[in-house]
Amino acid sequence: IGAGAIAALHLEAYRQAGLNITAIFDPDEERARSRRDSFYPEARVAKTIDEIWQDDAIEVVDIATHPEARVALVFDAIEHGRHVLSQKPFVLDLDVGEEMLARAEAKGVKLAVNQNGRWAPHLAWMREAVAENLIGDVGSIHCAVHWDHNWVVGTTFDKIEDLVLYDFAIHWFDFICSLAGSRVRRVMATTARASYQVAHPPLLAQASIELEQGQATLVFDGSTRNGAHDATFVGGEKGSLRSSGPDLQNQRIVAATDQGVGSPDLVGTWFREGFLGTMTELLASVEAGREPRNGARDNLKSLELCFAAIRSARCGLPVDVG
Repeated sequence: IGAGAIAALHLEAYRQAGLNITAIFDPDEERARSRRDSFYPEARVAKTIDEIWQDDAIEVVDIATHPEARVALVFDAIEHGRHVLSQKPFVLDLDVGEEMLARAEAKGVKLAVNQNGRWAPHLAWMREAVAENLIGDVGSIHCAVHWDHNWVVGTTFDKIEDLVLYDFAIHWFDFICSLAGSRVRRVMATTARASYQVAHPPLLAQASIELEQGQATLVFDGSTRNGAHDATFVGGEKGSLRSSGPDLQNQRIVAATDQGVGSPDLVGTWFREGFLGTMTELLASVEAGREPRNGARDNLKSLELCFAAIRSARCGLPVDVG
């Protein structure tokens, strides 16, 4: 549901994995038809959203619209008993997210969020290494992303004032929450426009996050025309993990502990495994009757941090998370 630019990445990943997409809907029927012809020629183009709800063979929907239109669609999907993968950011209002969760639980359907950075190979490996206690208790998390986000000029994204912290940095807020969980306490954030950027919203942003017995920092430079670079560092009591590369697709991890130093062989890329991971985790959770690891309730914690950072950047003061 929703056949915009991001839907092409979803459909390409689903096609490569052999998932069964049966119908595509978009208010712009020609756009839906174009996606169908490019990726799933045997799927049908639904002329109205009611065609989706009335087809009992459809068990799961991927809702890939902008947030404003998505809220009503998610509520409708839940009401019709469909399991939902919602595009990120999940909701604009935490209370609305809580209401969605309550309705989903009452209907017995799964509600997951397309927080695809969780399946980016380097971020996923680091998260699982922390979960397996490879480096012990985590004390520091530092991420710096330098890339060119001026591609948004002429798109709806160019009208989002908090674009970097809201639409882009949500992946890194989510990463920090996946490592630190309930230890997240307070955040101080700032944004700025580079004199040479073309996009309307500020493309420079940073956030300093207080953890219980730790710290985390995020730096985003979204107007790097040449020499893009991405780096992540996680420090713990028994060692450290660091990942770096020229972009988010190409990363090399170095793990250092008392046992030595090593680099895992990463398989895949964010812009396939990331988009495939969110959907297949939802499907696996439906089959197993468990909560998806990218469940909406867990994602609300990431949004609490994201929204607190936005509030901090606007008021110029540290903001408690929650």
